[in-house]
Amino acid sequence: MKNNSTIQQFNNSTSSEIAIKVENVSKKYCKSLRGSMLYGMKDIARNSLGLSSNSHILRKDEFWAVDDVSFEVKKGETLGIIGANGAGKTTILKMLNGIFWPDKGKITIKGRVGALIAVGAGFHPMLTGRENIYLNGAILGMSRKEVNKKFGAIVEFADIGDFLDTPVKFYSSGMFVRLGFSIAVHCELDILLVDEVLAVGDLSFQNKSLRRLAELREKANAVVFVSHNLEHVRNLCDRVMVLDKAKIVFSGDTNEALSEYHERTREKKLIVIKNRKAFHSALHQSSGDIIFGDTGISDESGNRTEKIRLGETLTTFFEFETTKKLEELFFTIGIRDERNYNCIVHISDYADKIKFRNISKGKYRLIVKFITPNLVPGLYFPVIAIRNGVTNETYERIFDLKPFIIEGNILPRGIVYTESEWKLCPISERD
Repeated sequence: MKNNSTIQQFNNSTSSEIAIKVENVSKKYCKSLRGSMLYGMKDIARNSLGLSSNSHILRKDEFWAVDDVSFEVKKGETLGIIGANGAGKTTILKMLNGIFWPDKGKITIKGRVGALIAVGAGFHPMLTGRENIYLNGAILGMSRKEVNKKFGAIVEFADIGDFLDTPVKFYSSGMFVRLGFSIAVHCELDILLVDEVLAVGDLSFQNKSLRRLAELREKANAVVFVSHNLEHVRNLCDRVMVLDKAKIVFSGDTNEALSEYHERTREKKLIVIKNRKAFHSALHQSSGDIIFGDTGISDESGNRTEKIRLGETLTTFFEFETTKKLEELFFTIGIRDERNYNCIVHISDYADKIKFRNISKGKYRLIVKFITPNLVPGLYFPVIAIRNGVTNETYERIFDLKPFIIEGNILPRGIVYTESEWKLCPISERD
């Protein structure tokens, strides 16, 4: 089709240091299948008449899956691409692999491209594993001679035992993906595109796959790696791009990119939670003797906030009104993370041995400071229970209070952040 896009190989005048160059590339989709087919036929008709398809213009129900994206991948470099579902990661890989053409922009590639995008996608269920090795190998660009040469290595890597001559429709899901992955990683490639394939198989096969991928990275001119497994991204990538709503919002150092991704994810979750109903009846239990009011956190200056930095004192406040005089109250205050795990739990009359007695009818504000809790960066929720200190009866229990964010440039692992010392000591036989 006539549009403003191209996919081509580098010529001799292009810098030898660059393996992939993407310039102002955009790709659009249509939300409606019927609309997509209609637009496709119109575009074909216009191009057959020598007219432009005007692919740079959005029509009804169309949207940009990738919007004005530019980047380069140098020889020997592994570029990671991360982002939420629908951000455009896989669309970029499919354009690099030639499955889709961009609607705008230019892609220039040096070398033979191979993709580990959907392992086993070309398998025929009625054909045997042996027959599918040749079929899938041909789809991936391997000649029959190449497949013959590598056939033994493919079968050994896949570890499908005596099922080589069994139709793949009878394979377990693990056998199916192992065979597909094995065929893909035995291609001779210059540019390697990897999309969410390292989660296949058991731990032994995953480790074998990681070793094979490391070998391919050494041989390939460049690797583009897409995954939701951020630990794999951290360990495998020299540089990372963060995509959000079809655009690049960050490109640079791997750890900085992962921090940017986590921060954006937390912000989005905070907005979603704030927009829903404040209290849910299943998470809010009340006797009616206490009417619960406002709650939140404050910064070190005492100002209400939704965010504090890692290592700062966490100050929470809870407002309530008693409808009658109460002889004694005690409080259970906690902080939960977004997985609903209890990260912090304090009981006022337990370890702290604080007594609140002779509470007159009226309004109160309870302020609780957690001194340098060092919770890892993330999204958190205060929880509270108010009980009678003599009878232990519950006046109020709420598990769905206003969320807050702890910010920081470390990757969120575990619940708390601590500094540590490491030492590896050999043990002699006499020990």
